[in-house]
Order: sequence, then C-alpha cells, then structure tokens
Amino acid sequence: MNTIVALSAVAESQELEEQQQYLTFMLSGETYAISIVRIKEIIQYGQVTEVPRMPNFIRGVINLRGAVVPVIDLSSRFGKLPTAVGRRNCIIIIEVAVGEETQSVGVMVDAVNAVLEIPANEIEPAPTFGTNIRADFIAGMGKVNGKFVIILNIQHVLCMDDMATLAAAGYASHAEMTLAGGGVQS
Repeated sequence: MNTIVALSAVAESQELEEQQQYLTFMLSGETYAISIVRIKEIIQYGQVTEVPRMPNFIRGVINLRGAVVPVIDLSSRFGKLPTAVGRRNCIIIIEVAVGEETQSVGVMVDAVNAVLEIPANEIEPAPTFGTNIRADFIAGMGKVNGKFVIILNIQHVLCMDDMATLAAAGYASHAEMTLAGGGVQS
C-alpha cells in the first residue's frame, strides 16, 4: 500500500513539474508571461520617484514596505516606446537572483491578464528570428487557446549586470554630450 501512495506522489510531482503556472500580461498590444515562481506581488502603478540620470527603461523607485525597489519599464527595456501611464498599469514585483542573494525589482506593464497553467508539451522553443525583443529574453512560446504567448526568461530580462552596463553607458553618453556642448537635459 505504501508503494502505491509513493508512486502516486511521484506521478503527481512529475505532473506539477510538467505543468507550470504563468502570469500573463499585456505590453504594447502583445501578451507575455512570467513564471509565478518568481513573482512576489502585483501592485497598482503609482508614486514612482524618478532617479536622475538613469537609463530610459528605469522609471524610478518605489517604497515597498520600507524597501527601495527599482521599477523597470519593460516596453523601454525591449527597445520600444515607453509605456504610457494609464489606470490599468501595474507593477509586478519580481525576485531576481543576484549572485547568492535575491533582489526585488518592479516591472511596469500595461495590464495584468490572468494566471494560466501551460503544460510543458505546449511550450515551443524560443524563435531565433522574427521577434521584437532579444532572443535571450524569451524562454519559450506557450500555446494558449490557439495563440502564442511569449514566455519571458525574466532572469535575462532583469540581468543586473546588463542593466548596470547600460546605466554606465547612459552616464557616459550624458557626460560626453554635456562636455561636447550638446546641452543634454536631465
């Protein structure tokens, strides 16, 4: 009897591994998804404090129960136009691994849709061409009701090293333009 229960538990855990839950959201008219394993919470957009001389994809910071959390405009991070602020905008708080530690980062999106279960056999590999965002940002393409949902590799999208490099480049270009007499405004 114990063997049957143990085998049942193994089968159940394999099924859970094969079928993951994803939070789907809208961004520039497209549907994206993030594994809920990384998501800490979802809050309404508001009270973002701008930080001078940051790259355009960093909207600013928020105070989340006493912690300073950077807010990334995902549309700008993908090289598109900045997200227009509206009443449906949300900030998804995500925990990102930074070395041995985790850091909370807010991601601004147009609207949150739903949590969906997508079986592993319904996820195709990331395409190597034809997408509007970098291929390493895509973990796969999930099939939901006959349509594709772009499943993000959020660890790559929010890679702190990449963002630090871009921020440093932003500072350098700002300083170079100011020194060259370009009159850049902050």
